[in-house]
Amino acid sequence: MTLASVPEVEWDHIAALGFDTVWFMGVWERSPEGIRISMANDGLQADFRRALPDFTEHDNVGSPYCVSGYVVDAHLGGPEALAAARKKLAERGLHLILDFVPNHVAPDHPWVHEHPTYFIQGNQEDLQADPRSFLALAGRVFACGRDPYFPAWPDVLQLNAFDQGLRSAVIETLADIAAQCDGVRCDMSMLLMNAIFEGTWGSRAGARPEKDYWPEVIPAVKEKYPEFQFIAEAYWDLEWELQQQGFDYCYDKRLYDRLEHDPAEAVRLHLCADLAYQEKLLRFIENHDEPRAATTFTPQKHRAAALTAMTLPGARLIHEGQLEGKTVRVPVFLARRPKESPDIELHAFYCQLLEGLQRGNFLDGSWQLCERRGWQDNASYLNLICWCWLNGDSRCLIVVNLSETRSQGRVRVPWDDHRDKVWRLQDLFTTEVYERDGDELCREGLYVDLPPWDFHFLQWL
Repeated sequence: MTLASVPEVEWDHIAALGFDTVWFMGVWERSPEGIRISMANDGLQADFRRALPDFTEHDNVGSPYCVSGYVVDAHLGGPEALAAARKKLAERGLHLILDFVPNHVAPDHPWVHEHPTYFIQGNQEDLQADPRSFLALAGRVFACGRDPYFPAWPDVLQLNAFDQGLRSAVIETLADIAAQCDGVRCDMSMLLMNAIFEGTWGSRAGARPEKDYWPEVIPAVKEKYPEFQFIAEAYWDLEWELQQQGFDYCYDKRLYDRLEHDPAEAVRLHLCADLAYQEKLLRFIENHDEPRAATTFTPQKHRAAALTAMTLPGARLIHEGQLEGKTVRVPVFLARRPKESPDIELHAFYCQLLEGLQRGNFLDGSWQLCERRGWQDNASYLNLICWCWLNGDSRCLIVVNLSETRSQGRVRVPWDDHRDKVWRLQDLFTTEVYERDGDELCREGLYVDLPPWDFHFLQWL
């Protein structure tokens, strides 16, 4: 099977769930040399066998982040098959996102021989002193790719973000990619920022350019493809800065961490950020780098976290297998998944949520965080966070108890046109209908009483 021969019912199913974009992770040529290196890595071998107890070497097709060439891999059908798949997606109103890995390439990438100056290089002394962080190739010593807080990745070579020739080649590469899709997810985007790169590589990188990497690269690509989208995998609280450097969306890892570990008030304060900033965040509770949500969260907390992430402003990411409650995090090297029975109840929850969002078309409207308050001797209202969406005549209010404690409070909706009316509110998940006095909603607020990790998704009828 290639990208061109995927049964159309698969694309129909994705479109029917209400998604507007599909991210194909790993379409580019994967590195045979990277596969060889990974097969000699005991840690990776253990990870492979954890996910696939019957793992064989044929299951390792290489990391999608060890790119040997930005050409669609032949085993997926090549560029023609990608174009065919993109056409089928477009017919269903679906856009296509692909990967771009700016920090490093595979040891067998053509640039190693054709343009060695594109790379951070070392010498024989470096190789002898730290053989895990340097590779000898083509008569030179190259630095392996790295994040400053972790050991080097032994299967990739570090590109030099300060080299002007590399920047020009990256712009050309991205323009070629932009002709084949609607956007790119840029791996570890913050590593290329001038300050970060200089702090990681120091004098090895040469003189620091006057212009930062992304403000030079992104506008050059958008000049030719103005609608092309750039998504940053971003950490270290650099999301706002990367947005200013041209990214359309940045990972919201901070929300993920707060949903996993922090009290509700920390999540609420996170949602007090400027709306223009929030609208350029990518929310998620699972991706290929994180443990499966079904193993990170208890079943009820999973639903509360998913409802939260899926109904906030910005973009929202659902990972392959998340809807079915899969529990095995599969290393990106592997071509095969273990067989897992789907969680029928969790899948029904996700389908109900996605269908409700389509029906109300809320996410195309205006979003607002809502006030909530309690009363003397009951501070449990601090466990509640609440927000609302308004899109024409469609309205909804979402209240989530992000705690292990039953919690009560009053939630005030911000719509003054509620006065002098009786409103009917229906819960998306229970289908129960409530009649509430509009004056009370505006004055005291809506009374809520929620068990641990429970929630209301109320739609105005």
